[in-house]
Amino acid sequence: MPLCSIEEIKALEILDSRGNPTLRVCIKACDRIACSSVPSGASTGKHEAFELRDGEKRLRGRGVKKAVENINEIITQALVGEEITNLRRIDETLKSIDGTPNKSKLGANAILGVSMAVARLLSELYGIPLYAALGGIMRRRLPTPLLNVINGGKHAGNSMSFQEFLLIPHGFSKFSEAIWASVEVYYTLKDIIKQKYGAIFTSVGDEGGFAPPVTDPNEALKLLHDAVTSSGYRVEDDFSFGIDAASSNFYNEKKGKYIVNNKELSIDELFELYHTFIESSSVRVIEDPFYEEDFGSFALITQEAKKLGAIIVGDDLLTTNINRLKKAIEERSVSAVLIKLNQIGTVSETVDFSSLAIYNGLKRIVSHRSGETEDTFIADLAVALGSEGIKTGAPARSERTSKYNRLLEIESELGIEATYAGRDLFRSGSSTP
Repeated sequence: MPLCSIEEIKALEILDSRGNPTLRVCIKACDRIACSSVPSGASTGKHEAFELRDGEKRLRGRGVKKAVENINEIITQALVGEEITNLRRIDETLKSIDGTPNKSKLGANAILGVSMAVARLLSELYGIPLYAALGGIMRRRLPTPLLNVINGGKHAGNSMSFQEFLLIPHGFSKFSEAIWASVEVYYTLKDIIKQKYGAIFTSVGDEGGFAPPVTDPNEALKLLHDAVTSSGYRVEDDFSFGIDAASSNFYNEKKGKYIVNNKELSIDELFELYHTFIESSSVRVIEDPFYEEDFGSFALITQEAKKLGAIIVGDDLLTTNINRLKKAIEERSVSAVLIKLNQIGTVSETVDFSSLAIYNGLKRIVSHRSGETEDTFIADLAVALGSEGIKTGAPARSERTSKYNRLLEIESELGIEATYAGRDLFRSGSSTP
């Protein structure tokens, strides 16, 4: 690729999938233009990089005009004229300009928008797909999707404490087979919910999942079981299930208790509940089972889950932060990590986080946020990292399906060379991407 310098950077305030403002960033070099849009979370860990909002009366304080200004003025002044051959060097420059540990001066949303756009522009300039530009031309594996099809917690209007119930199509030979089977189960789940609770409960939430009026997690898991079997598939052979507890949202720190559906549970009682899910309900993934500072309890359930063929995922515990991950590795707190670009704020730091995880034998699941855009960056990122899993919602709502559609495109482009992670998500030890 000939040497190219950044000619122009422009940011724009746009809408995310919840109708909140977010950023779109476009960068021009060598007469090519590439753009990326930044997601936003509702259920956020307290150690995430700082998302800059205006805090003014306009848009109830949610505006991102200040972040837009930081890009159009401060970042543009620093980067225009710089060569665009090295994403890591540009990310380091952005971090240096900001100068804070959590990117609070420029805003992690501003920094990430530029980082993602640079990565996409590099793929344009090299003439290769984004996943190849990020991970190398030998990347071939498509991730196992974890589809959020039943919502609770902060993602729903019901009183279910747990945030997500996930459908996991692990028993298929191709990504496309897995996603189309999941669509069939999703149709069936909608029919079951309509018949049992009424049509009003077939409306979907932020991530495309249903929010039936259930408080008992066992009832939610039974709905998934019935949807799989009624669709002609087999639980355990074709599908398994997952739970994102997001337990920091229902932890009472003063009491040291978890308030699960209006009942106070001790750590031991919640531990036993999770054990029952794994042993009796085909749950193979539990995300954030305990409070985001409780590395010790995470470690105990990780060891127990491993014996039963399940994985424990750290999200709020880790927030895609290498220092948090190092502590979790030292204490053996998790068997898998969730990877979210906007939790840390640059593409290169996200890649470093993934590399440390795989080096230590941890599974990796690339994830969307509840406030998304039509940007498909994380689909390419999952393939680039060779991650075992991807979370990007139910097979509904275009900001979710755009990611699945991009993965279908990648599988088609790779042809017979494409592989599917499938059960690699649960197998012990590192797996070859």
